[in-house]
Amino acid sequence: MTAHPAATGVPAYTQTMPREATSARRARLLVTAALNTWDLPDLIDTGVLIVSELVANAVVHTECRNLRVTVPRPRPDRVRVAVVDMSRQRPVRQMPPFDEERGRGLAVVASLADRWKVDSLPWGKRVWAELHTDARK
Repeated sequence: MTAHPAATGVPAYTQTMPREATSARRARLLVTAALNTWDLPDLIDTGVLIVSELVANAVVHTECRNLRVTVPRPRPDRVRVAVVDMSRQRPVRQMPPFDEERGRGLAVVASLADRWKVDSLPWGKRVWAELHTDARK
């Protein structure tokens, strides 16, 4: 499956991929490509960590066959990293015990992003995190 730039609207890259752990790597490559295209290399480390967590949540907590990763730039000073799936179950930010190995994904996203949110869709949801950019680029 190939990544595609948006044909209309805000600048964006999007790719549909299977709901499996190996898709996290493909999602990181998509985020890296989009941020390099927009000359925003300083956001790559944060963007790939965020998308890794969002894809992992979709893989572990949904039953859908595919997920869609999108990287839109809704304004010159913002980039969003989003994962869309066909589950209506909303993610819950957890605070697991210190010695627990899992359950911190959304806490990581919240700590890295300028803001994050879950949008309900008629057939599923979109979980996204937004990063601020240097608007001069």
